[in-house]
Amino acid sequence: MIESAETNSENPVKQRMLTALQRVLKPLVRLALAQGINYQMLLETLKIVFVQVAEEDFKLAQREQTDSRISLLTGLHRKDVHRLRDQPDNALNQPSLVTLGSQLVGLWISDADFIDVNGKPKPLSRLASIGGNISFERLVARVSKDIRARSVLDEWLRIGVVHIDKNDCVCLNTEAFVPNVGFEEKLFFFQQNMHDHAAATAHNLMNLTPPMLERCVYYDGLTLVAINELKAIAEHEGMVALKAVNARAIELQAECKNTIDANERFTYALYFYHVKENLGSKLTHEYYRRKTIRID
Repeated sequence: MIESAETNSENPVKQRMLTALQRVLKPLVRLALAQGINYQMLLETLKIVFVQVAEEDFKLAQREQTDSRISLLTGLHRKDVHRLRDQPDNALNQPSLVTLGSQLVGLWISDADFIDVNGKPKPLSRLASIGGNISFERLVARVSKDIRARSVLDEWLRIGVVHIDKNDCVCLNTEAFVPNVGFEEKLFFFQQNMHDHAAATAHNLMNLTPPMLERCVYYDGLTLVAINELKAIAEHEGMVALKAVNARAIELQAECKNTIDANERFTYALYFYHVKENLGSKLTHEYYRRKTIRID
């Protein structure tokens, strides 16, 4: 049975969940509209996701998942369910150069061969014939022997990840793989980070065990000067934590390389968001503050 809006309004938990989802979806709808994606286009995508989740995560034990059951779970017409289950999977593969790039930067900012005494990534000679093991060619070879260093360098120069200095050395522009240009690269990290953050939060909200790490610091009533000071602290301390996890992950990945059950992945992320609050938002935050027990 498909529940009506009236039924939902009588269920306070569902209503609060719908209100929360409305706020979560606002930046995504803003992004969709900015890219020319309208309601009808997004609606079809939403149908696909509902069918996929029902298919993958809501099966009955020892029972085959049917169109009728998925229709019952999702509220979609059975014809839509059948059509969507019948169509080929059009999921995009992760861009190989993007995933390779994140591994390369991870190595460059953590491995003793590629960082200086201050822990900063060294400028690297382009060619191994000049820099030996401390070269861009050897950096790429440490991660993959199937992709030429020149191809990676050309792409990174295009999207602004690196630049060439006066000594013909390759220099990393930032301490994370966040291209200045290159929509595909940014889109890859957008879907990866948004999915994993939302999945961790949903896991905890559904009281699944063990709970996943998901913490934040929240304060309002601040000036822009105060925000900038806190942002600088967050960026510095955040990079310290990310580098520590990254360095150990590289070591453990090497140790797990030939292990049969090495089939797990993880995401560890930090973010800092700030915005001017309007009166409505302040009232909403004040409501939740009264509902929250603060531990000092």
